[in-house]
Parts: sequence; structure tokens; C-alpha cells
Amino acid sequence: MYQNFEENKQFMDRELQADASFDIVSREILIGEKRAVFYFINGFCDEDFMQKIFQYLMGIQAADMPQKASELNKILPSVDINLSTDFNGIIKNILSGVFAIFIDGFDECVLIDARQYPARSVSEPSKDKVLRGSKDGFVETLIFNTALIRRRIRSTDLRMEILSAGKASKTDIALCYMDSRVDKNFLKKIRDRIKDIKVDALTLNQESLAECLYTSKWFNPFPKFKYTERPDTASAQILEGNIIILVDNSPSAMILPISIFDMIQEADDFYFPPVTGTYLRLSRFIILILTYFITPTFLLLMQNPDWIPSNFDFIMVKEDVNVPLVWQFLILELAIDGLRLAAVNTPSMLSTPLSVMAGLILGEFSVKSGWFNAEVMLYMAFVAIANYTHPGYELGYALKFFRIINLILTSIFQFWGYILGIVLFFTAIVTNKMVSGQSYLYPLIPFNFKKLGNFLFRKRLPDARE
Repeated sequence: MYQNFEENKQFMDRELQADASFDIVSREILIGEKRAVFYFINGFCDEDFMQKIFQYLMGIQAADMPQKASELNKILPSVDINLSTDFNGIIKNILSGVFAIFIDGFDECVLIDARQYPARSVSEPSKDKVLRGSKDGFVETLIFNTALIRRRIRSTDLRMEILSAGKASKTDIALCYMDSRVDKNFLKKIRDRIKDIKVDALTLNQESLAECLYTSKWFNPFPKFKYTERPDTASAQILEGNIIILVDNSPSAMILPISIFDMIQEADDFYFPPVTGTYLRLSRFIILILTYFITPTFLLLMQNPDWIPSNFDFIMVKEDVNVPLVWQFLILELAIDGLRLAAVNTPSMLSTPLSVMAGLILGEFSVKSGWFNAEVMLYMAFVAIANYTHPGYELGYALKFFRIINLILTSIFQFWGYILGIVLFFTAIVTNKMVSGQSYLYPLIPFNFKKLGNFLFRKRLPDARE
């Protein structure tokens, strides 16, 4: 800061360009017969609280006016007050919603946190729903999300570390972890990577951050991060020693590191008894495997009908095949994504009639017209529905890509193409790495029997046993 009030004011006016932006407010008043200027963002501050601060400051008499900013700090009716001499820090605070006061004769700027961000109310996530359990979910405001985690983990060991990234956006990023349980080396690695981010802005929030944190083997579609909109899931992961990353303006949390086995776990497993939770988890795992194998296997059997046992002759295609089976599968893979995209962009009032239209017209008449066979429609319907047995869309698309590759290879090279597709599938999983650098198949590789059992089976809480 400059020692002269006018120079400070001119510098701030030049940097903030308050005249060019209507929401950046600059107001000059007298405090104890001394010139003072306020800077704040309209819409970010609590108006009632600011009104009280203004009334208090303008009511200070010249005889009662402190001579230093530190003395003013002691008498202001506000909890969160800071002093700063760094222009960059001051401007960043103003743009984040803090309002700043420059007073003539003071060598420090007074920063008062009266932020009140526009935010929607806390409600159940539309994607991570459970049959039983908490109905609250993350919102787009960072401080609300950290509070939802604090509400569940009332421990002094919980750390909420704030960072920022993006030269222009300066997006706030919170690292949440248990200090005594987290891998300190991995934590330092993540912290350093965030600090080294050179992008202009995190325009796509968490996806932009994920691309900055994991740059190697980007072509491998298997997810390196798990996302959740549930505070209970995020809290459970923190207690297990993982790191949760919250990004401002994003209603979901990033969980890292994660393996392929983390993707089959869901919050619903823990809201039921261990036997039921284990059944749900194993069912989800089996269904995921079937989504990859069912269509390539069916195509291979149709190419080699003599391999089919006589008891399973009913799986054979009964009608004439006008379009090659592989093309039917590939067209339906694309059509399902088309229907999914249409559903996302369809107005809610039209979603029901359009869904009925898509199911009846596109389903029934596509079979009657001869474009598709009923068996192909059946298996693709199973695949489409099974992709929603888990909340991770990224894993579903990874399976989809390798399923398409296997279909193409099987249609060209038959049995050996089918085997080659499976080899490529497992190679992609084995060679994939977590963000921490560990194997994506941990605890299978390297083998850890106890942790593998915890992933596959829903067990009782350790301290709940007699």
C-alpha cells in the first residue's frame, strides 16, 4: 500500500474499474472526520450487516477516532476482520465478496467479511439417491459444503485447507482430510499440483481440475476420480484416510485416490444390514461385468451357432436378419446415447409423453420394420438400464467404449477378435494408475486380502462387535 490515501484510492479505482462495472461499488464517506472509501461487490454482501457497519462507522466522533487500523479492528462490531497491506490480496478478497475500507492516515486496509452468496437450499441430490439415509446434498457454495462435512465429523483432526487455481477465475478449492489418517506424501503431491496449475480459469470446475491433476494416459477412459453429491459419502471417505476436494460453484465432491473397487461401492450399501449391503454390492459388480460381456458374447454365439447347447436354442435369432447384428448393436449404442441426451434437454413437462413415444414407437416399430431383431433390442435394453446401477457415469462410458471395440473385433475376427477385445479391456485396467500412483486394481494388485474383503463384502463396524 501507498502511504497516501489518494494514491491508494487511485490505484484501486484503476485496478477494479468500478466505473465500467455496475456491480463493483466504490463509496467515499467520512469516518471521524477522516476520508474513507469502501469497495465491495453488490450481491455478495449481507446488506443488513453492512448497514449496521456503515451506521457504526459514520457515528464515530473525531475525538474517538483511533489512530491505527489495529485499534479500529478492536472496536468494530464484526467477528471476521482482517488487516492487509498487499494490493493483490485486497483485490482478491474484494472480488470474493469481502468489503474493504481505506481510511486516510491508516497504513493498512480493513477487510470485513460480510459475504452472503446467492445459493440454493440444501436438498437431496438428484443422482446419488438412497432408499434410506440422509436427504441433504452438496450445493454450489463452498462454505456450505464444508459445513455439511463438519456437521458429521466433529473432530479437531479434520482439516479444511483452502487453495485457489486459475489466473483469471481464482477459483477456491478446499482440501478436506483427517490429519492423522491421510497419506502425507500424497497430500503434498496433490497440494503442489494444485499450486502449479497455470490455466487461465477452471471453466468446467471439477473436470478442469481433474485434467490438471492427472495428465498422464489421458486416453484411458477408466475414471481416476470418484464424484459424489452426498456429504455422508464424502465424510466416510475422509474417515477412511482419503482426500476430498471441494471446488467452489460445484455441487459435488471429488474423492481420491480411488481404485476400480471403489466404483462399485455406494452409500445405499451402508444404510442396510451387512447381508443386504453385501448382496447389493455383489449384484452391482456382477451387473457391471455383464454390461461388458453380454453383447459381444451374444454376437460370437450367433456367428458360431453350433457352440450353443441344445438347451439354449431359444437364444437364437428367430426372425430374418436384414441388418448385420454388429451394425444393429452399434446403431443402438449410438441411439441410446441420443435418447439420453434428449432426456437431459427435454422440458420436464414433456419428459413423460416423449419417453412413452420413444419406448413405443422407436422400440416396437423398429423391430416390426425389420431394422432390429427383438433379441438385439432385449440385450441392449439390459445394457442401457444396467449402466444406471451405479452413480459413476465415467465407468459406464469406459465399459461402453471397450464393449464397442470388442463388438467390432468379434465381427471381424470372430473368436480371436473376442479374445483380443477382452485382453485389451483388462490391459487398460491393469495398466491404469490411481492419482497416487498405485495400481488401479488395488487391493487385488498388490494383493491385500483384508481390504479386498472390505471392498467386496459389507461388513459390520469393527467396534460394533462384542
